[in-house]
Amino acid sequence: MTDDEPTRSAQDLAREAMERARASARQRGASRTTPKAGRRQREDKRRQSQPYSNGRDPAAMSEAVDALLRRMGWTEQIEVSGVTGRWREVVGDQIADHCEPVTFEEGVLTVKASSTAWATQLRIMSGQIRHRINEEFGRDIVRELTVLGPTARTWQRGQRRVPGRGPRDTYG
Repeated sequence: MTDDEPTRSAQDLAREAMERARASARQRGASRTTPKAGRRQREDKRRQSQPYSNGRDPAAMSEAVDALLRRMGWTEQIEVSGVTGRWREVVGDQIADHCEPVTFEEGVLTVKASSTAWATQLRIMSGQIRHRINEEFGRDIVRELTVLGPTARTWQRGQRRVPGRGPRDTYG
């Protein structure tokens, strides 16, 4: 029995030391999760979770994409590229045959006309075109419509250049 007594007291001392360590850990805010206990808690949480409970419903892809576009600030550019992609539907066949959208920056839509006559006509109709495009958006996105004419060849270079006004509107 004398041999057992020191062994028990060592075991008791170890048990007391472990209890003190656990008590101090609880006071510091440490949780008592062992790997098995953590696994058990996760399994319990999984069992309690319901597939269609609040916050668990699957979101539609369109809603997720819309949220991403709003967060990144891309909504305006996407809307404008949607309208420019459907340019013929928005402005009509006759106008779409003679002009095409080039750029859109900060509320200014730039359109390139096929001839100077069409460029002049589009400048006259710019208010109506702007109204039609904004009507398509449902809000005022295009504040200004800039119309570019066709790009003509320059006659200002070369060895045999003649001074003067050069050719007029010969490209349209």
